[in-house]
Amino acid sequence: MANRQVIYARRPEGVPVEADFELRDSQVPTAGPGLLHVRNLWLSLAPYQRLAMAGRYPFTPGFGVGHVMPGETVSRVVASGDPGFAPGELVLCRGGWQTEAAVPATDAETLPAGGPDPRLWLGALGINGLTAFAGLIDTGRPRPGDTVVVSAAAGSVGGLVGQIARIAGCRAVGIAGGPEKCRLATGTFGFDACVDYKAEGWTEALKAACPDGIDVYFDNVGGSVLDAAIPLLAIGGRIVLCGSASQYNAATPYPSPPLGLFVGRRAEVRGFVVYDHMARRDDIRRRLSRWLADGRLRNLEDVAEGLDAAPGQFCRLMRGETMGKVLVRLDS
Repeated sequence: MANRQVIYARRPEGVPVEADFELRDSQVPTAGPGLLHVRNLWLSLAPYQRLAMAGRYPFTPGFGVGHVMPGETVSRVVASGDPGFAPGELVLCRGGWQTEAAVPATDAETLPAGGPDPRLWLGALGINGLTAFAGLIDTGRPRPGDTVVVSAAAGSVGGLVGQIARIAGCRAVGIAGGPEKCRLATGTFGFDACVDYKAEGWTEALKAACPDGIDVYFDNVGGSVLDAAIPLLAIGGRIVLCGSASQYNAATPYPSPPLGLFVGRRAEVRGFVVYDHMARRDDIRRRLSRWLADGRLRNLEDVAEGLDAAPGQFCRLMRGETMGKVLVRLDS
């Protein structure tokens, strides 16, 4: 049986389309020394993959046109070239957009038998959960009573950030695109308010939702949304720069905001990369697991079926049409 793969076929112009990808069959991989032959069960789709396609993501060195699309997967070990892994085990790894893969054992993590639903390790217990927790708690340092504003509030990271802010005793205000996403933020994720940036007069609505200013702004989108939040910062406000999704499809960089705005607010602006916090992942996951178990944290998924659906699902993500964690089920 052939290994089905999605290949990066051509560089997108703006928002990706399905013609930017190619489906092909290849030989089934083998488990050489230090490698695991895995069958991918769940595939994570995320905006960083668009940056990788543009050559602007430093954590995918050597990736380019003609390569298998990168991506995190929950996978089952078929054969092992490393004594630390046994056939049949579930692992978290970078299996990519394909049905089977040969991955370095050093990059794989065994998932606990009988633990949470395996796909949670690609969402609330995976990079998204670690990003939300470490980005907000460690970098944003919210205090009880603070106003925390989160862009992309209906997304896989933003939705978790708002919930964690509420757990930390803060007031959570979301920014999202469209009424449906705003309803999700307030109704499902428990934000105190959510502002639709596509609506007329939305900047005034954001100001009204933050009468005492913004203490922590968790930025996932950059661009004009970041521009609107900066003047509303409270004195000593903190900005966590996690992503700039509004610019991932753009050919030219967005101009930086005037630095004087940060000076006047005595603001702290920190770039955030989740890989700097991986030493704490076990502790963070324990906390997230408790919150999931007691219902204080909700994990929403947008799931497509089968590898052939991955390009279309990714294009939906990059058009802003998905909500929650975007996944592809590869093997039922």
